[in-house]
Amino acid sequence: MHKLIFFLSLISFTAFGQSTTVKTENGAIEGTMSKAGDVRIFRGVPFAAPPVGNLRWKAPQAVANWFGVRNCRTFGPSPMQGKPVPFMYWSSEFLIPESPISEDCLYLNVWTSAKSATAKQPVIVYVPGGGFRSGGGACPIYDGESMAKKGVVFVTINYRLGVFGFLAHPELTQESSYQASGNYALLDIIAALRWVQKNIAAMGGDPANVTLAGQSAGAFAVNFLTASPLAKGLFHRAIAESGGSFVTSPIRPKLTLKDAEQQGITFAKSLNAMSLGELRAKSADELLKATGGLSSPIVDGYVVPESIYAIYDKGRQNDVPVIVGWNEDDRVSGPPVKAEIFREQVKKRFGDKADAYLNVYPARTDAEAAQSQIASGRDEAFGIQDYKWAKMQAKTGKTPVYVYNFNRKVPASTPETQFGAFHSGEIVYAYDNLHTLSRPWEPVDRQIATAMSAYWVNFAKTGNPNGKNLPNWPAYKPTAENVIVIDKTIRSQALPTKPQLAFWEHYYAAEK
Repeated sequence: MHKLIFFLSLISFTAFGQSTTVKTENGAIEGTMSKAGDVRIFRGVPFAAPPVGNLRWKAPQAVANWFGVRNCRTFGPSPMQGKPVPFMYWSSEFLIPESPISEDCLYLNVWTSAKSATAKQPVIVYVPGGGFRSGGGACPIYDGESMAKKGVVFVTINYRLGVFGFLAHPELTQESSYQASGNYALLDIIAALRWVQKNIAAMGGDPANVTLAGQSAGAFAVNFLTASPLAKGLFHRAIAESGGSFVTSPIRPKLTLKDAEQQGITFAKSLNAMSLGELRAKSADELLKATGGLSSPIVDGYVVPESIYAIYDKGRQNDVPVIVGWNEDDRVSGPPVKAEIFREQVKKRFGDKADAYLNVYPARTDAEAAQSQIASGRDEAFGIQDYKWAKMQAKTGKTPVYVYNFNRKVPASTPETQFGAFHSGEIVYAYDNLHTLSRPWEPVDRQIATAMSAYWVNFAKTGNPNGKNLPNWPAYKPTAENVIVIDKTIRSQALPTKPQLAFWEHYYAAEK
């Protein structure tokens, strides 16, 4: 009987000729195989010590080594956040599992088709979105099996969110060895990248060819890490879908360490916590329910020495090839208001620039005003950020930047789910994951997913998205303003929203 059990366990470790056990620097881990038997999957792999107790609001610490084989067949807990509930265009496929959710969340997941530790496949490390308040690496749309089958070792990660990932406070600054606080989420991502450098070769990945990718908050994080000296050399390409932080706006204010520390003081007072010890004694649920805590990266002088704009302007960024882009219906605005009300709002905010604004975002009718509100919200929140990223990289960087516009209106089952090319709608195309999202897909959607994921894979392999049987995607040049538009037809053309983005560029230049 004992011999039979040993024989069965041996089969599980060597199924299809690929061991599902791997030795990491902290100990052996056991994963599982895909249904087809061609991809090894390791879920819930710890890359840092649990940031709980006295490690709450500290830089991530090393994982304690373990003996034996650690079970890594299921996802680890998602970061602390509210219960995932579908809303707007984000159905359950875009959300984390309902459980487990915990402060003990620093885990990553790996999909690999490599048959040996010498395969040296390119690696994509994917940073989830969610406004820095929600999300995690276990969302169904981030499944890495399709990318692994294309020869990429695909990694998804968790990082601390909300007040757990960003709280700054004078006492936290004083106790740190680097005299700063906040930005723990960015330090988590850096810790995950360091784990990849030390361990991914054992899974067939090439630590010298790592692409850092993310969408929305994940893309903002990618942008911050292209500007962080702490991340230098940890990744070699970057993909940012709908996110960047070049322009300081009402949507993306720039906070200094002192600003953030003051927010932290106010937050602590709201919880009647008179010391850091009392704050750390609060339960995770108490902190989650409280309001006013910081929930975005800051210029702390350590992880982020200066504003991203200043770092790029001086040519001090981590100079890697970049893909940036945004979606046609990336919207942050609420329900549209009537044209008359909208025009009054425009005059109140923009003053003598109102006519210039209305020239590119007209509001002669209610229908026109509604469309302009969506377009304006998209361009101010995402378009101008990625546009400036492309321009600054082209100006001071030596490596190329490629710009896309995703305009495919995602098929909808009902009028209630018709949101167009909505924010995060491109993800299942970029990673060839249409099968993870329940929509009435058409043949053209599969063609788009095949092409878009091929661009992403080619870029991860070589730093250039172009390849066989793909429409040519030229590198961005400010003189040509060229982008690739991804729709039912994929084509390279001049930037469609150039007049609108020119308005925001001039507006924020004048605001400075």
